[in-house]
Amino acid sequence: MAAETLDGLIAVVTGASSGVGAAAARRMAAMGASVVVVGRAAGRTRAVADEIGGTALPTDFARFSEVRELAQHLISRVPRIDILVNNAGVVSPERQTTPDGHELTMQVNFLSPFLLTSLLREKLAQAPSPLVINTGSSLYRFGRLDPDDLDRAGSRYAQMRTYNASKLAGVLHAAEINRRTPDTMTAVAFHPGTVRSGFDRDSTLVTAAKASLLGRRLTRSPEEGAEPILRIATTDRGELRNVFYNRLTPEPLRAPATDPDLAAHLWQRAHALTHSPA
Repeated sequence: MAAETLDGLIAVVTGASSGVGAAAARRMAAMGASVVVVGRAAGRTRAVADEIGGTALPTDFARFSEVRELAQHLISRVPRIDILVNNAGVVSPERQTTPDGHELTMQVNFLSPFLLTSLLREKLAQAPSPLVINTGSSLYRFGRLDPDDLDRAGSRYAQMRTYNASKLAGVLHAAEINRRTPDTMTAVAFHPGTVRSGFDRDSTLVTAAKASLLGRRLTRSPEEGAEPILRIATTDRGELRNVFYNRLTPEPLRAPATDPDLAAHLWQRAHALTHSPA
């Protein structure tokens, strides 16, 4: 049974300085939640927070040090976290290496959200029914992962292959949370649709295609892209386990996200790479 409000809940939304994240933050606040707005662009992050009466915590997910600082701020400032929306993301047209030595897309889309979720585990556990929502993509089904080589150091960089792999990692992350915390925490990943936002602004071709008349007909606004977050947040937790929301429709996880050995291996490797709490 769906809830009608988010009154009294505390939500943290990353990647919320614009696009789907900003739209979700606005909608969640309008439904009564207290929202912490997290984004890379400090000015836009503060503007969204001021607009909704929330708290702004600018953070660059390309730096583990900033993710750790974010977690410390949250641990010290909020009594609990009811909903964590891991929405920060990027798709890089060329290989870039972060200051931590990892491929940019994999760090921002998976390793940093994994680190943040791990650091906030106890704060999430203080909520009655904690929920983790990972922004994914239906393209996870085409992802291929080697947990021992997440940065694909020995391979030629391919933008969509890397993006698909990072989104598969996010779905596996949600599935493994459910396996490890079956009675205390719920996690789900979702596909927002192809959204007209600044997410892929570094790709000139994609940006031009979305701006065309046909592109605007085939894509969704950030507000439409945020709809699944609200649907998930207001759905009974028991209905969310081991499903992937394709827009507003829950569907069973599909291979390779159904492989528990792959999920466990990925978890162990991500823990080692991020030095996150055991």
